[in-house]
Amino acid sequence: MAKIVIIGAGSHIFAKNLITDIVSYPELRENTIALMDISKEPLDLITAFANKLVKQHGFGTKIESTTDRREALNGADYVIVTIQVGGGRQAGRDIAEKYGLANGWTGPASGIINGIRQIPVILDICRDMEELCPDAWLLEYANPLSTIIWAVNDYTKVKNIGLCHSVPHTAAQLAKYIGAPIDEVSYWVAGINHLAWFLEFKWNGKDAYPLLREKFKDPDVYSNPEAHWGGPDVVRGELFKTFGYFTTEASFINAYFLPYFRKRNRPDVLEQYKLETHNHPERHPKRDSELKKLTQAADKEFREQISGDYVFPITKSREYGARIIYSLETGVPARINGNVKNTGLITNLMQGSCVEVPCLVDREGIHPCYVGELPPQVAALNEANLHAQGLVMRGIVEKDKNKIFQASLLDPLTAAILTIDETKQMVNELFEAEAKYLKGYK
Repeated sequence: MAKIVIIGAGSHIFAKNLITDIVSYPELRENTIALMDISKEPLDLITAFANKLVKQHGFGTKIESTTDRREALNGADYVIVTIQVGGGRQAGRDIAEKYGLANGWTGPASGIINGIRQIPVILDICRDMEELCPDAWLLEYANPLSTIIWAVNDYTKVKNIGLCHSVPHTAAQLAKYIGAPIDEVSYWVAGINHLAWFLEFKWNGKDAYPLLREKFKDPDVYSNPEAHWGGPDVVRGELFKTFGYFTTEASFINAYFLPYFRKRNRPDVLEQYKLETHNHPERHPKRDSELKKLTQAADKEFREQISGDYVFPITKSREYGARIIYSLETGVPARINGNVKNTGLITNLMQGSCVEVPCLVDREGIHPCYVGELPPQVAALNEANLHAQGLVMRGIVEKDKNKIFQASLLDPLTAAILTIDETKQMVNELFEAEAKYLKGYK
């Protein structure tokens, strides 16, 4: 019987989906799911959900719950990490927005601060795993995903893969654009997390790119407010027209990685690419109250469902985690996209970096697929980000503020907006605002 640990289980929506995904496979229902979070109240809530789900459907799943990380990890076979150290809206994100670098968990500036918070804790988790469950797989969902996985590969011996839902979600979006059922499309995707490229996109085995190009001759297809869950999909639409390949993640996230769209003091450009009036509410302070209301309403509904007679359905999400565990346990093969060390997988991207590539999964393990060269124009966009990611990762592990400053200068978006002096000032402000997490930096 396998032991599956979820660290950061207090994140209700994500943990709820992961738990439901696991028990959706009959072969995984007799295992142990150990839920761990440092915050007891949300942990108790998701534990109550898990127990109710298992009881309602008569499964034999054993549910454990603890705030003690080492207790949870002891004897684990799979460790799913979904943590957000510090939680909430970071002070660093406000400073980034002040300098025209509005961004989320993975982009420049505040994404660096997110890494400063996350990477040391995740490396501590890995050291515990090396001691308590050395043969376990780390299934890592926390952001900034690329720099975290790069650090785990370079500084630990833990078997790992970085997971993100941007590839399957984008595949579903592309199917919607061309009017195809999702189960009739296939694809081959590679690059870096949140900026990977659909090198092939097919409908019933035939190249669907000509149809997508035809659809995108009408800008309304991708620029209307309902085009994508994040609003208009203009950035990706323009990237597709310009560089020839469609990329993963939402348009407002793509714009964090590139120098073309978020021009400081250029409201005309922000409006052109629909990055100011249409954006994810989490990225706009003025919409924080709206997001808070939605979150509170969802939390209230979840509590009522747990305490009432609501029967939780067994439905699968598009997350890869449970599918990987199922394949490793049963030997039934699967293909997913994962974030792994670049050991010659993509030949024209930095070797040793973290890349997102197709992976085959079976009882013998997770096997990243050889991709070869990316088209040079998209490889160049990826490579520019990798240099910044690698340097900031070293700066975090080595506690070297100067490396983090230099990494900020290398970031394509920061370089397009700020001078050297402005970048240095911003980094200083970020360090002052996040001093709690920056002890020991030189």
